[in-house]
Amino acid sequence: MARVVVGMSGGVDSSVAALLLHRAGHDVVGVFMKNWEETDPNGTCAAEADWADVRAVCDCIGIPYYAVNFAKEYWDRVFAYFLEEYRAGRTPNPDVLCNREIKFKAFLDFAHKLGADHMATGHFARLGQSDAGRTLLRGADSDKDQSYFLYMVGHEALAHTLFPVGDLTKAQVRRIAGEAGLPTCDKKDSTGVCFIGERNFKAFLQNYLPAQPGEMRQMGTGRVVGRHDGLMYYTLGQRRGLGIGGGGDGRRWFVVQKDLRTNVLWVAQGDDHPALYTTRALAVDPAWVAGQAPAAMGQAFPCTARYRYRQADQSVTITPTKQGVWVTADTPQRAVTPGQSVVFYQGEVCLGGGVVAETA
Repeated sequence: MARVVVGMSGGVDSSVAALLLHRAGHDVVGVFMKNWEETDPNGTCAAEADWADVRAVCDCIGIPYYAVNFAKEYWDRVFAYFLEEYRAGRTPNPDVLCNREIKFKAFLDFAHKLGADHMATGHFARLGQSDAGRTLLRGADSDKDQSYFLYMVGHEALAHTLFPVGDLTKAQVRRIAGEAGLPTCDKKDSTGVCFIGERNFKAFLQNYLPAQPGEMRQMGTGRVVGRHDGLMYYTLGQRRGLGIGGGGDGRRWFVVQKDLRTNVLWVAQGDDHPALYTTRALAVDPAWVAGQAPAAMGQAFPCTARYRYRQADQSVTITPTKQGVWVTADTPQRAVTPGQSVVFYQGEVCLGGGVVAETA
C-alpha cells in the first residue's frame, strides 16, 4: 500500500481521483492548495468555498485532509511572470507555469515531507514509460485532454505522479462521483485563469499595470481607425471589443499586430487577411518531458503541434537551435500569439513545447 497525497481543488476531477485511489487501497491524504488570497469585488474568496468542498469530499470518502498556502510561491514564480509578459505586450499562459512551479514542484516537495510515495492530481492526462523514464500521454477523453498544460513537467516529477482519471471520460468521472455521493458531482468546471475568476479581465489588469491608450491603425494603409485602451488588453486574432464599427470594405476587423515601441495596435479586415497567418514561429525556453530534444541541435524532425489548447493537431517540422526551437507548419497557422505555448506531440506522446517568441 502506497501513501498518496492528492492535490484537491474542490472540483469533481480531483475528488474522484482521491476516491479511486482510496478504493484501490492506498493511504490517501487530500491536500488543498491555496495559491491566491485576494477577494473578488464582492468581497468573497472563491478559495474558501473550494476548501469547504474539499473538506466535505474528504469526509465523505473517509480520508484525512490538509490545506497548504502557496500564495507567496505563486506570486513570485507565476504571477510576477504573468505581469511581466503583459507588460511586454505578450499573452502568457500562467496555467502552464503553475503546473511546473507550484503543483509539480512546491506541492510535490510538500507531498514528500508528508512521507508520500506519490502525488496525484485530477488532470486528464496519462503516463507511459520509455527507456528514458516516464512519458506524458494525452488523456483518454480528447475533449478534456490537459497534456497541453503539462508539457513543462519533466520525467523526474512524473516518476512520482499519478493521474487517476486520465483513462476516464468526463462523463464517467461525473457518474462515479454521483454514484459515490460526492458533494462535487454536479459542480461546474472552473474556467479561465484562477486568480481572475469571473471578474472583468480588463478591470483586473488595471489594478497591476498602468494602461497606455494609443492609436489603432489599419494594416497596409496606416490609416487611423480608432483608439485602443492599452496594448495589454488585446491579443492577436481578436475581433470583439475593438469598437471600430463598420467602414472599410464592410468586413469584420481583427487585431493583427501589436507594436510596443510606437504603442500602435494594428488591425485588418477579414478573417483571411495574410497578416493573421504564418507558417514559422520561434519558440523559446523549450521544455522536453524526456529532458532533451528528440533530435540534435540543428537537426529537423517531424511531429505535430498545438499552438493553443483544444486546437486540432497541426503537422509541423521542428528544428532545435541555440535561440530556441523553430516550428515550421505544413499549412499557414492563424493568430500564432507571442507568449502562448506551442506543444509538440508524436502520436499519443507529449514531447514538450516552448513559448512563442516571434513569427516569421
